[in-house]
Amino acid sequence: MGSQRNGFKREGFVLSVDVGTSSIRGHVYDKEAKVRGSCTSKIVALYPEVGHVEIDPDALWRGFISVVKGAVQDAGVQMRQIEALGISTQRSTFTTWDRRTGVPFHNFITWQDQRAADLVKSWNRSCTMKAIHGVMKVAYFLTRQKRSLAASLIVFSTQHVTFRLVWALTHYQQVHEAIDEGNCCFGTIDTWLLFRLTKGQVHATDYSNASATGIFDSYQMCWSGFLCSLVSLPLSIFPEVENTGHDFGSTDPSIFGMPIPIRSVMADQQAAMFGECCFNVGDVKITMGTGTFMDINTGSKPHTSVAGLYPVVGWKIGSEVVYLAEGNAADTGTAIKWAQELELFSDVQDTSAMAYSVADSDGVCFVPSFSGLQAPLNDPKACASLMGLKPSTTKSHLVRAILESLAFRNKQLYDTMLRETRIPITKIRVDGGVSSNDFIMQLTADLFNKKVARPQHHEMSCLGAAFVAGLEAGFWRNREELKKLQGTDKVFRPRGAAKLDTVSPNREYVHVLQSWERALRRSMNWYNKP
Repeated sequence: MGSQRNGFKREGFVLSVDVGTSSIRGHVYDKEAKVRGSCTSKIVALYPEVGHVEIDPDALWRGFISVVKGAVQDAGVQMRQIEALGISTQRSTFTTWDRRTGVPFHNFITWQDQRAADLVKSWNRSCTMKAIHGVMKVAYFLTRQKRSLAASLIVFSTQHVTFRLVWALTHYQQVHEAIDEGNCCFGTIDTWLLFRLTKGQVHATDYSNASATGIFDSYQMCWSGFLCSLVSLPLSIFPEVENTGHDFGSTDPSIFGMPIPIRSVMADQQAAMFGECCFNVGDVKITMGTGTFMDINTGSKPHTSVAGLYPVVGWKIGSEVVYLAEGNAADTGTAIKWAQELELFSDVQDTSAMAYSVADSDGVCFVPSFSGLQAPLNDPKACASLMGLKPSTTKSHLVRAILESLAFRNKQLYDTMLRETRIPITKIRVDGGVSSNDFIMQLTADLFNKKVARPQHHEMSCLGAAFVAGLEAGFWRNREELKKLQGTDKVFRPRGAAKLDTVSPNREYVHVLQSWERALRRSMNWYNKP
């Protein structure tokens, strides 16, 4: 381990880069999983038209390269000491490019992009979909196969790649021509980075990224030939799907002065799950950033949901496949940022103290649905709202109502998970920027009536990709070793901890929660045209 020179064993490191929605972050980790150096670069989103959200591939590439060099420099180490590179990326953001030149045909179309919304709506309402649902219901009745039940419930979403890719194939002439000539490559960010880092040698993704596109069959573990033929997507453009921990080749020596072995690519939420060491069935990870993503480890079988939980592949390492069920709430950090822009507070760090400074929210309810409501209500037409305002309402009451609403959404997702998966929950770990708010964390623990742990590391996606790459390279031996490296900043215990095995929320909040649910119902279907 480490490079040998004149009998001196040089210390080795693992480098991990997370390409998120708003920034690229790179960390260099040592054997104790301590961050020895880091670097960050902003991602600039482009909005060429209403509803279009893009990223310039060249700008993203320059950002990636500068983060790798910056993190290694900040660590005070040399490139040759990097034993493995792990890459974690935002999911379902894609581009297409020329197989021969590597030049993209268009900007990255991000997961937030709405250009295919009308296409999605018309497909979901189509006779074809009604027929598929009908046939699959019958198939499920006859075979009782969960796969048929999943197919009978499927609805398309703009967050999945499927119809944004259909849109690109229809609107970009170059893409169409390249497909006819057999020269078109499709890829999410991880795939495109691999292609560029290896100078076109590797066109691949991993199972965690593929499963989040909506084009991948998580039951058969391959690209869905049925779906591709249904919406006319050519299978020839898709990358090879590899294990999450895998020898993806090395970076071309011309890029960093020497080759760096690429040993993992991973989708960001699944990487955060691995970074939290949620290796066992029933382990739950909640990432509270721009939005909230709640994932539960469902083991070796994908979960079929009727309430909007989405089955994804967590990771495939060796022959082991781990599946997760995921629910999300789109507006978490968004709600806090909005409140800050309204000048309800100047420093985010003050919000917890403001919320604790009043006994309750004075009957004020906030519904955090700037982007509609996701699981379990699944209403894209819901509006964000503040209800129950009075002359006595202060800024502290408003801030408390906003923070409470984020914990209430956690409670909704958690209850949905319990109800749908029927898996006993073993541990809960929460990360992401919003998790640093003690008020939200404590209320979440109270409402779950479970211990909630917050890690020392906030950059869990980075750590997860580093862990997988390090295991693949032999830098770390096994998962037990990783668990010992895991640090916890604080454990929030439910107040009234004697009732830990009951699921009823903290008593004082029953009525507040009921009022909030009433406000939620009134906010639903708001944007439907009369």
